[in-house]
Amino acid sequence: MKKQKWTMLTLIWLMMFVAYLDRINISVAGPTIMHSLHMSPAVFGVVLSSFTFGYALLQIPGGYFADRLGARKLLVIALIWWSVFTGMTGLVFSAGLLIVVRTLFGVGEGLENGAQFKLIGDFFSSEERSSANGLFLTAIALGPAFVAPVSTWLLAQVGWHGLFLWFTVPGIIMAILIWKLIPTTPDGGVVHTEVRNKHGHPANWRQILGQPGIWLVFLAYLFFNIAFWGFLGWMPSYLSLSRHINLAALGFDASIPYVAGFFGLIIIGWLGNKVFYRTRALLVAFSYLLSGFFLYMAYSAHSVNSSVIGLSVAAFFLFGGFGPIWAIPLDLIPDALRGTFTGFVNFGGQIGGFVAPIVVGIIVSTTHSFVGGFLFMIGGLILAAISLILLQMITRPRMGHAYQAKAS
Repeated sequence: MKKQKWTMLTLIWLMMFVAYLDRINISVAGPTIMHSLHMSPAVFGVVLSSFTFGYALLQIPGGYFADRLGARKLLVIALIWWSVFTGMTGLVFSAGLLIVVRTLFGVGEGLENGAQFKLIGDFFSSEERSSANGLFLTAIALGPAFVAPVSTWLLAQVGWHGLFLWFTVPGIIMAILIWKLIPTTPDGGVVHTEVRNKHGHPANWRQILGQPGIWLVFLAYLFFNIAFWGFLGWMPSYLSLSRHINLAALGFDASIPYVAGFFGLIIIGWLGNKVFYRTRALLVAFSYLLSGFFLYMAYSAHSVNSSVIGLSVAAFFLFGGFGPIWAIPLDLIPDALRGTFTGFVNFGGQIGGFVAPIVVGIIVSTTHSFVGGFLFMIGGLILAAISLILLQMITRPRMGHAYQAKAS
């Protein structure tokens, strides 16, 4: 069982790594695409948000299908789907077509979220999940760190069209590996989480939806994603357009904050398991407030190096909260509904993720400055922190009890 669950974690780490390669390459190619297709920053913001729109649409259905069809099967379908539309991104010749293709690309990636967190819940106990999430989600930091230099090199070699065609290959390889190596159920049995209603009976989906805690997680993730997707979507363009970093240097400088995010995921994920196991929500709230502070410091910095340092420290705390925050809903949700309700929480996140790139793009286009965009992201982090503080105050006694049992 131990070997099996770490094999599973490695495979979904690789899958998430590929997912973020395919999501973030367009941010690195953004200035080139805007020039090639004659797009303003406001229109490019819509392009970035079109992915999030498609991604959000499939969060709850994707989680439902993971609960009903099985996580492995759904992940294979998702990987093939989004790989096809990654390649098609390189075939478009207008902003309108790019928006359509990126929306359909988002649909494919939207299928995988509930399935991957269902696997974490099925294979790992409550006490292990913060670290498991933190380790697995390091891919969301290393993927962008890797994609920045690789994408800038490919841009120079084959242009932005060829870049997206090359990025179809990793997803197809991962679909084959997941189908071959991830079992339908763990050998030691699924880790069950029992959530009971006020009458002592197992809670159904309506009763889970009636918990204030699940809505506070929903809101916290929504507000957090305003900052997260604002950061992912616009950070390379900010360094290029506002800090005037050239293409050769952009690949290196834009990767540094993601390396910091990698260490944040490991360290804060570990803290969420060990030191702050019972106060995970407060740990994440504090991380978000610190991230907001360093985003402000990054924009206010007088030099490029100081700005990159500020962005890197902000990324440490921004990414670091991922492990603990995703451990929280898994303790609030019975195992039969893991896919559905992690999809529900992530749907909230994608509302914020859809809004953020558009709003930042409009702000940059109308003010010719990134200051309003940074303030918008910082405001999202403050609201997320408030939601998590309220969550910590009201939900701990209502969290589910996780135990190991044979799958039936």
